[in-house]
Amino acid sequence: MKLIKPEERFGLNVVLVEPEIPQNTGTIGRLCLATGSTLHLVEPLGFEITDARLKRAGLDYWEHLRVIRHANLEAFLKTLPPNAPKILFSKKAGHTLYEHKIEPGSYLIFGRETFGLPESLIASYPTDTVRIPMYDARVRSLNLSNTVSIAVYEAIRQIGVGSDLRD
Repeated sequence: MKLIKPEERFGLNVVLVEPEIPQNTGTIGRLCLATGSTLHLVEPLGFEITDARLKRAGLDYWEHLRVIRHANLEAFLKTLPPNAPKILFSKKAGHTLYEHKIEPGSYLIFGRETFGLPESLIASYPTDTVRIPMYDARVRSLNLSNTVSIAVYEAIRQIGVGSDLRD
């Protein structure tokens, strides 16, 4: 039985556009490492990523995580392979994550905690923009790290590999 690395099977990319809260980014980093996903950080960040800050936050796994930093959103978009599957997340989307087909190698793109993704980006990809359904109108949004977790595990479920990474 050959052990298959999750990054070889799923190829998922989690993209945080201008994240503001370091604890969310740390939690999402741990999720990315656990699932073999690549974490893309689109600057400017609302915090510094330094060795001292990471150690103080208990993020001793960070050195093992695949993190790619991008100077800004335009620079990130230029790095995307042609026809790369993109899924943008916005509470304003017309359809839900569960109605969208997710493929290996997808880029799951999330906006800032306080403002979400830029309207111009959402307008550029209307059929690739989804929302996580919420069933109580009193809740305006979910925490970013919760949203990313839901999306990554739905992607893994749709790709169809289950939890066993052995062939």
